[in-house]
Amino acid sequence: MKLTRQKHAKKNMGFYRHNFHFREPFQVLLDGTFCQAALRNKIQIREQLPGYLDGATQLCTTRCVLKELESLGKALYGAKLIAQRFQVRNCSHHKDPVSGSACLLSMIEEGNPHHFFIATQDQDLANKVKKKAGVPLLFIIQNTMVLDKPSPKSLAFVQKLQTNQLVPEHQKQSIVQLKEKEGLAKQESEKRRKRKRAGGPNPLSCLKKKKKKTQEGQEPSAEKKKRRKRKRNRVKAEALQSV
Repeated sequence: MKLTRQKHAKKNMGFYRHNFHFREPFQVLLDGTFCQAALRNKIQIREQLPGYLDGATQLCTTRCVLKELESLGKALYGAKLIAQRFQVRNCSHHKDPVSGSACLLSMIEEGNPHHFFIATQDQDLANKVKKKAGVPLLFIIQNTMVLDKPSPKSLAFVQKLQTNQLVPEHQKQSIVQLKEKEGLAKQESEKRRKRKRAGGPNPLSCLKKKKKKTQEGQEPSAEKKKRRKRKRNRVKAEALQSV
């Protein structure tokens, strides 16, 4: 069972590495529900997660998540202690903290540019994460951490990329530059063609044709002169014979 789970995780990680350019160390955003589930199931997140994802990880959370755990009191005191050990990523809610789920959603806006994983047991948050392409989802089930399979949104995004219907923002600039270079190349080739077309016929070929015409024009006149000469000689001969 453990080998099968590891095999699925490796396959899913390959999908995110290849199609969404995830690189080590993998940044995992955790909320209070995930920390509570790890505590209850005696899971050592920091020790076990790098082996499961087959790469170095950075466990992190936000101020909003810590504020939420603090407000819930003794019930989630252990989860708060776990979350406090993680790196705190800056969010946009410094003055007005929001719920942990709303904060994590704001961290993956605009195509998840920082390549965050989301680790949560909140089903409502998980469903919202699945509606965004390129966001890996982690949860705990049967005392083990599980990397969810790519969502239909992520699969559709990749399919569009493969059919050239959607181009990532970081590739648009390079495509424009290539088109400009190609346009310049076409203009240069058209100029060369025009230069070749502008040249007239070979003057040597023209001279040869003229010579042929003059020779052809001279041949009939020479034959006429010969005929006239023969005729004169014949007349002279006949005149001598009559004398």
